[in-house]
Amino acid sequence: MESLGRQTRRDFEVVIVDNSGQGLVRRGTWAVGVRVLENRENAGFGAAVNAGTGASQSPYVATLNDDTVADPRWLDSLVCALERRPDAGMGASQVRLFGEPRLDSAGMLVCGDGSSKQRGHGRPPEDFPVAEETLFPSGSAALYRRAMLDEIGGFDDRFFLYCEDTDLGLRARWAGWKCLYVPDALVEHHYSHSAGPASPVKAYYVERNRLFVLVKNFPLALLLAAPFVALARYFWHAWYLLQGRGSAARFRAEGQAGAKMVWYVFRAHLALAAHAGRLWRQRRAIRARARITPAVFRHLIRGYSVSARRIAGL
Repeated sequence: MESLGRQTRRDFEVVIVDNSGQGLVRRGTWAVGVRVLENRENAGFGAAVNAGTGASQSPYVATLNDDTVADPRWLDSLVCALERRPDAGMGASQVRLFGEPRLDSAGMLVCGDGSSKQRGHGRPPEDFPVAEETLFPSGSAALYRRAMLDEIGGFDDRFFLYCEDTDLGLRARWAGWKCLYVPDALVEHHYSHSAGPASPVKAYYVERNRLFVLVKNFPLALLLAAPFVALARYFWHAWYLLQGRGSAARFRAEGQAGAKMVWYVFRAHLALAAHAGRLWRQRRAIRARARITPAVFRHLIRGYSVSARRIAGL
């Protein structure tokens, strides 16, 4: 909130969505004009953003996690970039790991099994110095054009936590919208501060939601190949676990046995079966509104792809 108060651009409103169910935000002291929306329970990230979007009428909607600190030029840099490009519906920030000279994200990448990862994660910011097109932004610090959100329907609140920005970004791509990476839009981020970098909550929702992303958004050829990519990722998770590396090793270091990881994968597939009908209807609706062909979409995915081995090793 203090970093938003230092923004060079002043023509914006702040909407805080309190998902605590306990009125925690109301107990704080905020600047005049800040709006607070309280949910009775944790409705999830997507539902919270949708509520904030519905409470405003601005032509742009910026999402900012509560564990981020925005540079004073952050908002102005994003808005100016999108105003210059009417074909762009999304703006990706240069998100750095808090207090470190390393990136959290410079946009996002997608794996062939529907998993997603931050582009440039852990690398120096100097590796991504110029404004350029990227696949879609990390929802931790992004700017969205309202016209785009109105067209494609906003975030899917059934995701609850994780990968909802992947789903939104891919749906926007199907609708023909582009995304710009804006390196001047700098934000520092406490990575996975809320749920933990390798928590059981994250393990389950990331696995379940990558399946949701897959069924809703991937063309048939990529959809059929996805199980083989997933098997490769599981192999590399096991390989890196033996070496004490990667997310699987962090999961075990936090006291979670390997059997629990298998259970979360199984549980995620059960959830996919339970939601299959709804996901397939959403898939058909996305195709009905599509402005690009499956061939163009496949080209996009290949241009901004990350390997199963890389996903497992990070």
